[in-house]
Amino acid sequence: MSASPDETITLREAFVVHGRTVPFENGWSWLAAAWSIFKRAPGVWIGMIIVLCLIYIVLGVIPVLGAIASLAAGPVFTGGLMLASRTTDQGGEAQFTQLFGGFNHRFGPLVGVGVLYLVGFAAILFIVMVVTGGSILTVINATTPEEVMAAGAGLLLAALIFFALLIPLLMAVWFAPALIVFHDVGSFAAMRASFTGCVRNMLPFLLYGIVWFIASIVASIPLGLGWLVLGPVTAASIYTAYKDIYFDV
Repeated sequence: MSASPDETITLREAFVVHGRTVPFENGWSWLAAAWSIFKRAPGVWIGMIIVLCLIYIVLGVIPVLGAIASLAAGPVFTGGLMLASRTTDQGGEAQFTQLFGGFNHRFGPLVGVGVLYLVGFAAILFIVMVVTGGSILTVINATTPEEVMAAGAGLLLAALIFFALLIPLLMAVWFAPALIVFHDVGSFAAMRASFTGCVRNMLPFLLYGIVWFIASIVASIPLGLGWLVLGPVTAASIYTAYKDIYFDV
């Protein structure tokens, strides 16, 4: 069966299903390549990010259901941003409507990733509450210095457990939208391949994280306006990293 135009990128024959290990310095090149994608159509990218933020703000004011919808729809919007990134990378012009491309192309597997992420996130919160015995409530009710210190220790433990469990979940979701919109894979397969690709490239991701953290501080200084640039660059960097890791070129 022949591939549809949005099923895969040009380098299909070189696709590495579970990713390959790339050099440490590539963590920087992902962001540099993403900047190149952004600057070819900054207006379109900034517009997409502003609208996406407005959508999440609206969802955020809806109790419970809004939060659920935000987590479930995240990979769908990311899938659209991956399509826009690829269009620009291949010399075309990104279109604002591509932000919603995930709703028309591979919607089922994309929202499946969102649902699995939602379930995983809820499970993490449950585990943290069970293991720490509700340390957050203890902090609120603490009255003496001893109680505050004990509650603080419990809260620190809760944070450590939370992030220790959240990071693998994020690794499973990070490349999943790109793998879904560009390849004929389902939600579970995409998450497994995403996790493996991240594990194999911990060192480049370390450099990527350091550079991104510094950039986030700079972006936050002018009233957060720098995020209008860093937001699109971050989204495009998912695509550039995916292309680097999952293709042997």
